[in-house]
Amino acid sequence: MANQVEPKLIKPLYEKLQQEQFCTLATVDHETGGPNVGAISWVLAKDEETIYFAVDNRSRIVQNISNNHKVIINVIANESTYSISGEATVKEEKLDGVPLKLALLKLEIKEVRDVMFYGSKIITEPQYDKTYDKDAAARLDKQVMDAMKKA
Repeated sequence: MANQVEPKLIKPLYEKLQQEQFCTLATVDHETGGPNVGAISWVLAKDEETIYFAVDNRSRIVQNISNNHKVIINVIANESTYSISGEATVKEEKLDGVPLKLALLKLEIKEVRDVMFYGSKIITEPQYDKTYDKDAAARLDKQVMDAMKKA
């Protein structure tokens, strides 16, 4: 049985990406030309065809995307694993309303592919814990997500 392929986000993914979410982001390394994978969490589905994400503006991710716009965001949700591919650009070099120097990146979705292997499902989604001041982390997360929603 072939995995599902869609041209935009399905409703459960769109809803999942309305809040901070653990994802991995694959880019093309600007030095080696090989794959580069990073973990991100400030991700927001602006609409069914667009995803915003924020990273430190000095990040290798920003350098890689500036050199090659092709990216894939991997999301574990809805009892499955999804590969969301498209082209990303730097929308803002410094996200307004946030104390850190974060770049806002915009992914224009070309394809959403369910890549879970046949005959299986995810029974527990990844979870993580902030290892610094919990109140400061919550304030920063809210500032970043609010700024992305306004962008």
